[in-house]
Amino acid sequence: MTKAHALFTAVPKLHNCAQAVVEGAGAPAETIAEMAACGGGRAPDGLCGALYGALVMRPDQAETIKQAFAAEVGALTCREIKTTAKTSCPMCVEIAAKILESLPEKQ
Repeated sequence: MTKAHALFTAVPKLHNCAQAVVEGAGAPAETIAEMAACGGGRAPDGLCGALYGALVMRPDQAETIKQAFAAEVGALTCREIKTTAKTSCPMCVEIAAKILESLPEKQ
């Protein structure tokens, strides 16, 4: 289990999906706070918040992240994931975090 998954599933609930991914990846407090508005299907373009958090952390690898996430989950938007792909939010957080962990270090 990734740190992001643990943060997302902790009780009491203090993180949405986007916040859990960015904090799990070591984002500063300001970035974590900015992600408060990006959970529950409210990320830009309707993206999954966990995916959006990963993109915020590594914009240099955006296409790689999107491709890997789509391959694992079956969709990129929260609406599609909930209706078609049927992947749970905790699983999306875990997948996004693992994709981030698998990327080469920033140059």
